[in-house]
Amino acid sequence: MSLEMAAFFLASVAFVSLSGVMMPGPTFAATVAHGYNDRKAGLKITLGHALVEVPLIALIFLGFDTVLSDDSVIGMIGLVGGTIIIWMGAGMVRSRDVIVQGKDGARSSFFAGVFTTATNPYWLLWWATVGAALVASATEYGLLMLPAFVIVHISCDAGWSYFISHTVNRTKGLWNVKWHHLLIVVSGAIMIVFGVYFLVTSFEMLF
Repeated sequence: MSLEMAAFFLASVAFVSLSGVMMPGPTFAATVAHGYNDRKAGLKITLGHALVEVPLIALIFLGFDTVLSDDSVIGMIGLVGGTIIIWMGAGMVRSRDVIVQGKDGARSSFFAGVFTTATNPYWLLWWATVGAALVASATEYGLLMLPAFVIVHISCDAGWSYFISHTVNRTKGLWNVKWHHLLIVVSGAIMIVFGVYFLVTSFEMLF
């Protein structure tokens, strides 16, 4: 394969990755909430996200995507994940005073990235379909393309998440305390809505 074709493939990976990461969801909501006090929260959330995602990419390379294509597997993950996402969203709303005061800590951003990723059934479905196709295409260029693919994909996640957390953090001085609390409540509510959606759709998959 030529260098130009490899570069075109990586550019397409960046485009597809950005189209996925820019979609609203639990991880996006967590990035907004944690970005209030930490402009680097997006990077920490991405680190937690990558801790789950990179091993999954390796498993897909080994053929694990066939397991993820099973509705019963996705359904069970969705039931558990929906419950956890609701719990996290409710906790965010209850702890809004702590978050506004900046006492939630850096580790909470990292773990938010881990849990909002691992418990999202539609993230798994994306990797079982679109992601699996990208992994298969990457290997056609040789094994060295796989780590390049991972780096480009994670870099897109990190860039977008940092942009969101940095923007929220830099503009917070323009809001009063009422709007600060509303931001956290809305972020938590978004997570709860997605959690309920995960539960409903997963229940339909299973039953």
